[in-house]
Amino acid sequence: MTATTLFDFNKESDINDWRVVDDVVMGGRSSGNFKINNEGHGKFTGRISLENNGGFSSLRYRFKTKDVSAYSKVILRIKGDGSNYQFRVKTTSRDYASYIYEFETNKDWLTIEIPFSAMDPRFRGRQLNDPNFPGEQMEEIAFLIGNKKEQSFELLLDTIILE
Repeated sequence: MTATTLFDFNKESDINDWRVVDDVVMGGRSSGNFKINNEGHGKFTGRISLENNGGFSSLRYRFKTKDVSAYSKVILRIKGDGSNYQFRVKTTSRDYASYIYEFETNKDWLTIEIPFSAMDPRFRGRQLNDPNFPGEQMEEIAFLIGNKKEQSFELLLDTIILE
């Protein structure tokens, strides 16, 4: 099967279905922000705080169940700030666990290929004793930063493709 674009960020992108979820849901003090910048890229920025046992900010995109059985990987075109991030997938929005792939950024545009088979299941940072992402369906993708340190962050998003 040919590649399918899951999201292509541009100046006309409708980002109403993208949501920032910070550690404030658990009493933390981190703050994230998401918008389309002047160049038409998704811009996820903010500040991570370790106050009140905090330490993460995430950007989530929920959509109608997508059959992904014909694909084997996700390809991200992103530009980071030198920090480590996680790309996360949920098979259904009700799942408590996410399938996670961690990646490093530098200050250049990167194309990151994430094989489904490399995404391991975790819940609240703990590795689960379950198989890796089966690659059958997805309902939510997310980016998360939580490196156990106080920091500002900026991640630019260009495209998210299934291949």
